Amino acid sequence: MASESTFDVVSKVDKQEVANALNQAQKEIAQRYDFKGVGAEVDFSGEKILMKANSEERVLAVLDVLQSKMIKRGISLRSLDTGEPYPSGKEFRLETSIKEGIAQDIAKKINKLIRDEGPKGVKSQIQGDELRVSSKSRDDLQSVMALLKNFEEADLQFVNMR
Repeated sequence: MASESTFDVVSKVDKQEVANALNQAQKEIAQRYDFKGVGAEVDFSGEKILMKANSEERVLAVLDVLQSKMIKRGISLRSLDTGEPYPSGKEFRLETSIKEGIAQDIAKKINKLIRDEGPKGVKSQIQGDELRVSSKSRDDLQSVMALLKNFEEADLQFVNMR
């Protein structure tokens, strides 16, 4: 009897790479001429990244610098949850949070996608903030991975292939 092969679908972000990208963004913002005298800065506290500047355009430019640094460090922008700029006193602020784990509603969408478009012998089940996909055929599992590579709503990684 053939044993079942499995892998887990997770959504994780390397915290050290995020910290490195933030440090690079802070250095660039401190040095760039177009950010002089506008109070532009980026702060990181736990799960939130807070960007500040004196106008809405400048705070969006700070976000652009941060996003470019994250892309260079290999962090997907799908793992960022960015809000809208809002005024706070004399400055504009923009908050971004880092999404860790697969939310329940997104996990259900992935489950449905695997059931509808994946190979017939593949089973998937939600386990907390990750998904376990199992099948007798490793080829079926690889086709499910190829199917999920194009999933737009979350940054997905595949781990624990057995």
